[in-house]
Amino acid sequence: MTNRKNRLFGTDGIRGRANQFPMTPDIAVKVGQAIGLWLRKTSVAGHRHKVVIGKDTRLSGYMIEQALGSGLNSMGVHVLFVGPLPTPGIGFLTANMRADAGIVISASHNPFHDNGIKIFGKDGFKLGDHIEDEIDNLVFETDLTKELPASESIGRSRRIEDSQGRYIVFTKSTFPLQYTLDGMRIVLDCAHGAAYKVAPAVFEELGAELITLGNEPNGLNINDKSGALFPQKICDAVKAYRADVGISLDGDGDRLIMADEKGQLVNGDHILAVCASNLAEQKKLPGNAIVATHMSNFGLTVAMEKIGVNVVRADVGDKYVVNEMRKNGYILGGEQSGHIIFLEHATTGDGIIGALSVLAVMKRTGKQLSELHAMMQDMPQVLINTRVGLKKPLDSLSGYGAFIKKIEEKLKGNGRIFVRYSGTEPVIRVLVEGPDKVAITKYAEETAEFLQKHLAE
Repeated sequence: MTNRKNRLFGTDGIRGRANQFPMTPDIAVKVGQAIGLWLRKTSVAGHRHKVVIGKDTRLSGYMIEQALGSGLNSMGVHVLFVGPLPTPGIGFLTANMRADAGIVISASHNPFHDNGIKIFGKDGFKLGDHIEDEIDNLVFETDLTKELPASESIGRSRRIEDSQGRYIVFTKSTFPLQYTLDGMRIVLDCAHGAAYKVAPAVFEELGAELITLGNEPNGLNINDKSGALFPQKICDAVKAYRADVGISLDGDGDRLIMADEKGQLVNGDHILAVCASNLAEQKKLPGNAIVATHMSNFGLTVAMEKIGVNVVRADVGDKYVVNEMRKNGYILGGEQSGHIIFLEHATTGDGIIGALSVLAVMKRTGKQLSELHAMMQDMPQVLINTRVGLKKPLDSLSGYGAFIKKIEEKLKGNGRIFVRYSGTEPVIRVLVEGPDKVAITKYAEETAEFLQKHLAE
């Protein structure tokens, strides 16, 4: 890992406030050049590279898109601009069009004033940390102007006009052919984001009666009191319109939060439970396991144990969930926040495919969503974020292991404790789950106090 203070890449690509480091045009040009040089170094001589670039609906997307394209062109790379399209759509198109890489310009669920850059490899999967480090080093430690090719080898750019249609056809293909959405009323919130055109088309073409919210982007309103971070909006709309289900996506379309017909919230853990149960029942769940993160509710583990499915936990971040899935051949994974990954169909979380999968379970079983997701009951959860002066390895703290073991013994297998440092702040997070809210609050506070004492300046 690069330890440089101004390291570009975080847990999900490059991200920051638009027109401030690192989301400035000059850095974007250099990132484009670095990607182009990395592609040249890792492929056979004479190969003409092409890169797909997509974005969400942020105003700053135009600026970053042009700068990245310019940097890539200057390194001899052809660029295919696809315009606003969900993040998983870029992963799909990168592999489908046999491109050498794909780039998404998006800050996901962040407000409009932020933006980001996520990079996919030729297989449609996000780049590993070691490759991000290599690109990072090329930006800051290489004189990229010395690597520019001759004038006749500069790359070209063009727009792919039918990219949205390609992605619509692809997502619809994941919905079983024997079903339609005829007679189903759906509330859909697109967060004024990347899915504002494609998502309504998918559900309408499958026959749904659609009430669409958040589909009027103006460059400044992405995620603004709408979408997966504000799911109460679809919960209220489902009740107001007497809809069968609510679907809420985030700004780049890779997250999904739902509402059942009663207007009850259905988060990523519950969506995982519904889909895992369906696949296990049909004996289509390899290893009888799914992948969740350390932040997923313990109630998911309890629900899965009842049907003989194991919950494997990965680090927080859909990239790490995908890595665990690929390593062990699992096909279903996700996060409580709504990243749901169906590895047979997509290389990253896909809100549209996730929603279609839940709707397919409803069609197959004839059950309403409230009945389906009732199989999982959320366990009470207490999370305390504590500021610390030092970030020492937890195993090196005197008495830490014995302290945690004592709490685990008190939980008696009916809950868990999980402690981790924040990746971006001088903060340590203490999560405790269990059936007794009073008891777990006490355990969490005791743990936070212990850590504060041992991690002071």
